[in-house]
Amino acid sequence: MLDTLKVFLDWTGYFFIAYLIGYSTFLFISLVVGSLELYKLRRRELMKNILPQDYYVPITIIVPAYNEEITVVENVKSLLQLEYRSYEIIVVDDGSTDNMSKKLIEAFDMRPVHCPIRRQLPCQPEEFVYESRLQKVPLTLIRKRNGGKADALNMGINASTFPYFICIDADSFLQYDSLRRIAQPVLENDNVVAVGGMVRISNAVELENGRLKKYSMPRNILACMQVLEYARSFLASRILFDKFNGSLIISGAFGLFKKETVIAAGGYSNETIGEDMELVVKLHEYCTMNHINYSIRYASDAICWTQVPENLRDLCRQRKRWHLGLFQSMFAHRKMFSNPKFGAVSFISYLYFLIYELFSPFIEIFGVITMLLAWATGLLHVPFMILFFLIYAGFSSILSLSAFFSRLYTTDMKISFIDGVKAVLLCFFELTCLRFILAWVRSTAFIGYRKKKTQWGRIERKKIKLH
Repeated sequence: MLDTLKVFLDWTGYFFIAYLIGYSTFLFISLVVGSLELYKLRRRELMKNILPQDYYVPITIIVPAYNEEITVVENVKSLLQLEYRSYEIIVVDDGSTDNMSKKLIEAFDMRPVHCPIRRQLPCQPEEFVYESRLQKVPLTLIRKRNGGKADALNMGINASTFPYFICIDADSFLQYDSLRRIAQPVLENDNVVAVGGMVRISNAVELENGRLKKYSMPRNILACMQVLEYARSFLASRILFDKFNGSLIISGAFGLFKKETVIAAGGYSNETIGEDMELVVKLHEYCTMNHINYSIRYASDAICWTQVPENLRDLCRQRKRWHLGLFQSMFAHRKMFSNPKFGAVSFISYLYFLIYELFSPFIEIFGVITMLLAWATGLLHVPFMILFFLIYAGFSSILSLSAFFSRLYTTDMKISFIDGVKAVLLCFFELTCLRFILAWVRSTAFIGYRKKKTQWGRIERKKIKLH
């Protein structure tokens, strides 16, 4: 019996060594590719090698919102300050129970209108529509029956008048040039059907007229660790996937889509919590199966600032929703798995998300259990295990810090010495303590998930400092 257990633990050890080496190698390649791309973008910016502002595509900005009275007015004000020639703003109130619609109507002197909305995508009916023509661009508020975020987005698409739309969360804020930068891939190539933007954490930052006035690391330790996590994710992996049209996720906080293609593909699904990922995977499948030449891009210089949870309870709720959305999206489009029709999207992107995102919490928890079993039976080589763990954590920490400081350098952002020390010290804990806490949270996300399909994710909101 002990011999059998020893063989099992040996093979488990080989598996985890291969698993961690694979993940570390992917991070390293992603970081190198991402850093090179950022340096190239910086040189292009210095040389002014970007499309002139006379070229543009009309864009509808859709802001789906539910009980966002704290942030929605400031959000709309920031959207009205964007430096772009042709766009409109549509705020969709998904049956809020607070005073969100009232605050918007009063803040922008909006008036009721009676205009039919063409139902190209299914959604709950509207209750009333308000407009304001006193702003520099048309501003519309649609109050509808509650149906969830996907339903609100479909309503916004139905009401939009322009060929491209952007979805942005009500607690997020765009930089002054974000529309121009996220539209640039569309102007460069007309087969682009979607573009993802860079999402950065707004906790403890100050914006003035859409420009970054002051940047610092959040005082909250949990938010600080998420800053490092976001830098690693958005800088590295998403730029790498962009190189072979392999992006499977465009953050719901900031993404641009071609309306005609989204409608043809069926729009946002109400059957999944992760409507943002599901739409991107759906676009891959729709375009591939219909032999449409398409491209899904990532604009790392189009920046959106968003709030992240500052307490563990809200963070756990958020990550549960994300993991459920990942599972639902991958299961709904499982035909992409190991399917030659989808090329690199199937054999690289889908496989990566399957192994290192969907299954990773279960693999990591299984690893902890087998390690405890080996220790209890006296089969664990403790010095080797500690050394291996420290090497992995140290290597991953270096990669995360490299991603964080590379992003600061290439955008000419400055942080204090104290913030730099804080990032270095917290990086190790983010990759060890927080990672294993979230692994447990994600692995338990499936408990009662069928009851949460149309519920909005809620975190505690705070007003961002805008000037």
